[in-house]
Amino acid sequence: MPEKVRPMRTAVSAALVAAGLLLTACGTTPKPDAEAAPAETAARPTAPAVKAAATLGGPGTACALPVSFALAEGWKPEAIKDAENPDLAELTRQGPAVMRCEVDAKPAGNIGYLRVWTVAKGPARTALEGFVKAADKPSAVVYRETRAGALAATEVTYTSHSALTDEDKEQRAFAVTTPKGAVVIVHLGGMDTEEHRAMLPAYELAKGTAKAL
Repeated sequence: MPEKVRPMRTAVSAALVAAGLLLTACGTTPKPDAEAAPAETAARPTAPAVKAAATLGGPGTACALPVSFALAEGWKPEAIKDAENPDLAELTRQGPAVMRCEVDAKPAGNIGYLRVWTVAKGPARTALEGFVKAADKPSAVVYRETRAGALAATEVTYTSHSALTDEDKEQRAFAVTTPKGAVVIVHLGGMDTEEHRAMLPAYELAKGTAKAL
């Protein structure tokens, strides 16, 4: 697939590759902050629809998860190794959630990830609220009740501050409670808001095809 990354972002892309693909301990360093008043941050997908190329989460897939969902063509998943190691908690935990899988968008031409997190048990909304509060300076936080495939879900849109680019960027995630009680959070980040919006169709594909295993 043709590379879409703009030349002016080459240095930033290289930094993200170095920081984001440490799959023995990858993620962002969460810092608790107060939730801000809701604002209009949600942008509907404007990029072309994507084709489902694989399923993630089931037997024989890259990541063993309590749910499965379709992956967009070109996105590459890898399981997070040693996610429970307390020495790596700063990288593999955000609030109550533990990162289990990272799906890289760079092979598809974008700078960003779908990251899958789990919480041992509890309501999806409570888990998602704890996850967002532990993000880097969350603001413009909006929650809504929705569906993820056939599952009841809570979705959130918000902005966080990027230390790498020194600007705010859009984020979103959905959370579902599985029949066995575990909560799964699927989060879409991105280098900046433009990249985030370009990857929304892949996020919507995952949300629309989610099912409990």
